[in-house]
Amino acid sequence: MNIFRFLPALAAACLALTSCGGGSGNKGEEKPLDPDPVKPVEEVDPPINEPIVAPKARIEDGRHVTAYVTWYGSLIPDASVVTHINYAFAELYMVDGVYKKFDLSGSKKRFQNIADLKKTYPNLKIIICFAHVVENSDNRQGGSFSALCKSEENMQKFADDCLQFLQDYNLDGIDLDWEFPGLSWSGAASDKTCDTDNYVKLVKKLREVLGNKYTISYCGYCMDKYPSNGGYIFNDIAAMDPYVDYVNVMTYDLDEAPHHQSALSDSRAYSDCNRALNAYLKAGVSPKKIVLGIPFYGRHSFSTSPTSVSYKNIIKMDPKKYRRNKWDVTANCAYVETMQGVYFMGYDNPKSIAIKGDWIRKKGLLGLMYWSYDEDDDKGTLRTAVWNAVMTP
Repeated sequence: MNIFRFLPALAAACLALTSCGGGSGNKGEEKPLDPDPVKPVEEVDPPINEPIVAPKARIEDGRHVTAYVTWYGSLIPDASVVTHINYAFAELYMVDGVYKKFDLSGSKKRFQNIADLKKTYPNLKIIICFAHVVENSDNRQGGSFSALCKSEENMQKFADDCLQFLQDYNLDGIDLDWEFPGLSWSGAASDKTCDTDNYVKLVKKLREVLGNKYTISYCGYCMDKYPSNGGYIFNDIAAMDPYVDYVNVMTYDLDEAPHHQSALSDSRAYSDCNRALNAYLKAGVSPKKIVLGIPFYGRHSFSTSPTSVSYKNIIKMDPKKYRRNKWDVTANCAYVETMQGVYFMGYDNPKSIAIKGDWIRKKGLLGLMYWSYDEDDDKGTLRTAVWNAVMTP
């Protein structure tokens, strides 16, 4: 699929979804399911039974299991099945292109409850994640990352504020979720002529100010920087690499029905995990600095309701209307189909997560991350599956 054919649909999705790949992306109830007449993917393997939560594997030093925990979520994470929590989000306060401050989205109490987990789990790493979106009622879009990175003074003040915040709350690092340089999603400003290069300047400045005590990571797209209208879009992977500790590659939302959004390897889809990984390896990034993303939701569409459905609601889908836990052996992914045999959405389940875990261990990757914690079921089926997938010796 041509990238310029795909980007408008993906961009439209990001206007409605939160950052870091979106997920079900809403803060209320998901809309009722309404099947669309999309083409089915041929079933090549019988449906699998409802998974049972397996015993948790023991921690293996140096491996990452990262949960994105949102400001609008309600659950306090089970810190025994994660090594890192990325709290989403903090947002920039830019006024006419001038950086004033940053602040947490939503309730400060919600954030404090997450930060307090370190009192019980001192080895837990808690990271603050910055997004280009604006959620707080006292904030507005004033240039976002694009404007921030055009000024040395802006970047210096932002980096200084980050250091102070990490010290005040005993946090472990920052994660940047600019989706993406050169693109105006969620109403944020963009400038193809310089955003991609300026993003590198930002992470360099952060490294200078934060030193090596704190980690710096970013949410990465499935491909390297891409030429567009005299400039670039997306991240310059090679140029970012010297200044970051690792990258959280968003290997989800890579396509919509009738294709899989997070296939391990599938030429039918716009992209897949294998192609995304190769983009980073080709740019010279060490496998030990790559964290692969897992969606805790199914992707139906970027524009047609429902756009996505959380895993906890996938397992509640009406069995008179939908068949779930169908399996596509080519993509190594589960999917849901209608009773008429129409492919409805692709998603990850314990079987696909276990396969991805085996794959990343063989490739020598750092670990897995997922968006987002609250979209799992009450039994913790997916978060336990991710833990086992990463920590299996």
